[in-house]
Amino acid sequence: MGVTRSANLSHVGTIEPMDISEVVAAAEKSRVTLIRFEYCDYSGVARTKAVHISQLASAMTEGINFTRAQNAINLLEELQPIEGMEPVGAVRLVPDPDTFTVLPWVPGSASMMGDQLDGELNDWGACPRLFLKRMIERARGMGFIIDAAFENEFYLARDVDGHYVPFAAAIHSPVYSPIGIDHATPALIDICDALEAQGMTVETAMNEFGSGQFEVVVRYADALRAADQQMQFRDTVRGVALQHDLLASFAPKPFVDQVGSGAHLHTSVWNTDHTRNLLFDANADGSLSTLGRHFIAGVAEHLPALLALTAPSANSHRRLAPQAWTSATTAWGFENKEAALRVVAPFHGREEQSMNIEFKPSDASANPYLALGAFIACGLDGIARELDPGEPTQHDPATLDPDALARGKVRPLPTTMGEALDALEADDLLKQALGDPLNRFYLAVRHSESATFAAHDVAFEIRHHFHRF
Repeated sequence: MGVTRSANLSHVGTIEPMDISEVVAAAEKSRVTLIRFEYCDYSGVARTKAVHISQLASAMTEGINFTRAQNAINLLEELQPIEGMEPVGAVRLVPDPDTFTVLPWVPGSASMMGDQLDGELNDWGACPRLFLKRMIERARGMGFIIDAAFENEFYLARDVDGHYVPFAAAIHSPVYSPIGIDHATPALIDICDALEAQGMTVETAMNEFGSGQFEVVVRYADALRAADQQMQFRDTVRGVALQHDLLASFAPKPFVDQVGSGAHLHTSVWNTDHTRNLLFDANADGSLSTLGRHFIAGVAEHLPALLALTAPSANSHRRLAPQAWTSATTAWGFENKEAALRVVAPFHGREEQSMNIEFKPSDASANPYLALGAFIACGLDGIARELDPGEPTQHDPATLDPDALARGKVRPLPTTMGEALDALEADDLLKQALGDPLNRFYLAVRHSESATFAAHDVAFEIRHHFHRF
């Protein structure tokens, strides 16, 4: 069972803070033996060290040491020679008590998400979670709170004689079908129960277009909690799947003959007391406020560079394609499934509360703290500069003539990992937001991956992506 914490009703998605003594008491009450201190590396891979319950109080104060060079390990587990990330000097992983949760699928285990600090317990400039915190504070300084949610698709599969085979491949069910749910119900129910036990609110679960592909949606939260939930979500799905003798993969395109899996990012912008959704204007076209248009314009302007953080892996670009509902351009529109930025139609009777923007070129190979933080930075830039997004795209961008594309300021997205990284290197706004050394470290690690995957075939790519996310 997970630990239940009371919600702060003034802001949906936040939880009452916990202190060290409360965490220790909760762990002891739940008979926890090992507590994982977790972080996400630049390649989007979840990393963790575990402490024994007897050391928990001191470890939460002091953090756990690991070498700076750990951050220089790329997706292929290759150590990169990067100045400032040599195997000299330590980083301390200090957990956030508010993220404490007992892991329902592993007896005697719990986890917390952590921040990377230097020896004096200060920000050393290269922690993705602290980057997101800085962007949250930037938004608050402009009078905004950002709510967010990652909408995940994933595949369930089996290892058959060394080959990954989608779950129930022989009886590939129609999308959103009862029979598709029936085949996976035991695993899906256990996944949903485990998510709920950790404080996440499950809204929907369904079978998707791919054979063995599913989607489970959890409710939005404040930006930091949303990114923490993304880490916990992936851990939970993978862990529970193993209990059913299944493998879960969040890779963007784990099977080249099946549709890809996204982690669509949904966001809304609120005033600082969280009483008004600032994206909503009942008198505006599509109920999208002027501020909302500025936010969209900022994201669209920086989108080629942003892609290096939100759909960052070599495998990501197999998913991003025209007429695949994944987006291949910077287009935006109202309820347009081919647009990168889709203004979601609000629910009747909850128009203001439910108004949000869906960002489609996002997948689970991204570090969620970097992806969401960079997304916020781009949207805030659009607000600050009062950018115009152009006309909303009302049709599939692949069918539009040059004049219509120009009116919507529609541009193609990078088609390779290398192109996206080049765009990021040329984007002053994102470089400034990330700061040095984070920007430099991230580019070095990702460029090493880009070069390696460009030199190998698709089988090599799939093999090194399937289990990482």
